[in-house]
Amino acid sequence: MTGTEQTPTPTPIRVLVVEDDPVAADAHVMYVGRVPGFVAVGKAHTGAEARRLLDRTPVDLLLLDLHLPDGHGLQLARSLRAAGYHADVIAVTSARDLTVVREGVSLGVVQYVLKPFTFATLRDRLVRYAEFRGAAGEASGQDEVDRALATLRAPGPAALPKGLSAPTLERVTETVREAPQGLTAAAAAEAVGISRITARRYLEHLVEAGRAERKPLYGQVGRPELVYRWVPGTARGR
Repeated sequence: MTGTEQTPTPTPIRVLVVEDDPVAADAHVMYVGRVPGFVAVGKAHTGAEARRLLDRTPVDLLLLDLHLPDGHGLQLARSLRAAGYHADVIAVTSARDLTVVREGVSLGVVQYVLKPFTFATLRDRLVRYAEFRGAAGEASGQDEVDRALATLRAPGPAALPKGLSAPTLERVTETVREAPQGLTAAAAAEAVGISRITARRYLEHLVEAGRAERKPLYGQVGRPELVYRWVPGTARGR
């Protein structure tokens, strides 16, 4: 290789975001664009719109919501396979039905991301998918095949800040989601059964993750109290 030759830039993995909620769709497109090696080539809010985009746009990976206005996401994946589309699928859902998970495996679903999720969670799944996709050549044996498949599996839940636990975070999350008018740290603490200071730590974590917002509540004597509300567009968290 001469000094003037350059290594070709790898072709980015083309992602189509299929999500009926416009706010969530925009967020997912933004997330994809922040991961090196990936590019969002479009977004669709229905299965029919996804089919139209696939007819005219090359796509390597679908970031697919499973609950669409015109049918279940796995029905769309099945019809795409029957029509000869070979794009892989990362399913986005809050459904925890393992029967659906097993069905998805046969339809090219390589990962499941449970709503609501942070950018770090999706980034991890995309990076692992890219590593799996980039594996080439002939495996030397069973161990190498196992290692290739293992790249798709996350090592465990995304790490939480020190002192926070996943079960308590889930309870605080549900409490905020079920309070459309918002609630204070004191109200969240009472509902969950934790201290107000602890509740505020979890609420602030949701704010930092982009899943909740906080606003001051005026009209009270003394300092205004903070009210936490779920961010529109993630409230359904299907």
